[in-house]
Amino acid sequence: MHSTSVPGAAARTAVVVGAGVGGLATALGLRRAGWQVTLLERRTALERYGTALGIHPTAQTALGRLSADVAAALHRNGVPYRTAHVRRPDGSALARLPLDRIERKTGRPELLIFRPYLIDALVGALEAYGDVSLELGERVEDPAGLARDHHLVVGADGINSAVRTAFFGTRSRPRHVGTVAWIGTADRVSPVHGETWGRGRFFGMTPVEPGRTNWYAVAPEATTADELRGLFARWHDPIPRILTETDPADRLRYEMRHLYPALPSFVHGGRVALVGDAAHAMTPNLGQGACTALLDAEALTRAVERHGEPGGLPAALRAYDAERRRRAQRTALASRTLHRLMTTRHTRTRDRLLRLTP
Repeated sequence: MHSTSVPGAAARTAVVVGAGVGGLATALGLRRAGWQVTLLERRTALERYGTALGIHPTAQTALGRLSADVAAALHRNGVPYRTAHVRRPDGSALARLPLDRIERKTGRPELLIFRPYLIDALVGALEAYGDVSLELGERVEDPAGLARDHHLVVGADGINSAVRTAFFGTRSRPRHVGTVAWIGTADRVSPVHGETWGRGRFFGMTPVEPGRTNWYAVAPEATTADELRGLFARWHDPIPRILTETDPADRLRYEMRHLYPALPSFVHGGRVALVGDAAHAMTPNLGQGACTALLDAEALTRAVERHGEPGGLPAALRAYDAERRRRAQRTALASRTLHRLMTTRHTRTRDRLLRLTP
């Protein structure tokens, strides 16, 4: 269990609440910087549900700074994502996703990785230290108590963050955007990748590993699981076949939400910081959820390392907030704006605009 007394100056202790991508990465960065780290996760097992995570080159760089071993696992298990289009339900192309421009600008492609592979790599890197405490089934009831017991508290506990609620109140909270999503993995290779945009709904397909395709379907919030296949039955191949061949038990359903309004700060009182969805939960339309969490983790641990001992924490947290908050919130706003465009019912105007994109 976590410490019950304020630690001495020689033992820099941090508790990270939440063991998703952001929490694991933050714990890894803090341990690399010499901190004693406790990681608390309310679930009794780490979430290893299958979906593809897109890792932008900037996030790849951040991950490399956190752990060379995890970065190597990413490149070993990741699939380069180089060609994809936005299509109409009949299969005609509207626009090309700018993946080639990303690669030309950064010198390397975006990578897609099966989420369990990334989680396992992060956990493996933590376990290699031998002294990071990962405590499962720990529901945090008193975040303020954690701040009394540790030099640093990091809220990485997602959109329903208990740490955020305790220290930042409830003005910024999860809001529904009016759609529901299903995600899954099909045991087939799709001949096309990208997204297909219809009226009030869309469908996406990406590579994830050899022989398999990651897919996601988004529809109005009232849509039931029984209605899902019918909504996409007349869409271009292989969308209907993917839905037919995916076992309903292997699909994950979630209601699309985001954090609103934007937080005025990602830090509180010189001892508390938020990362990932706890700080800026966004709709997944830009595929930046994992990327922003990794960028947060690297920026926070770099700031803490740069400012040294616990006495420098207030300055470190201010530096982290200055570096990450506006950037992450701009990404969240852009993703929400794109969601409105993708789910509009005024498809003629939208499609005309898409055809004009370079």
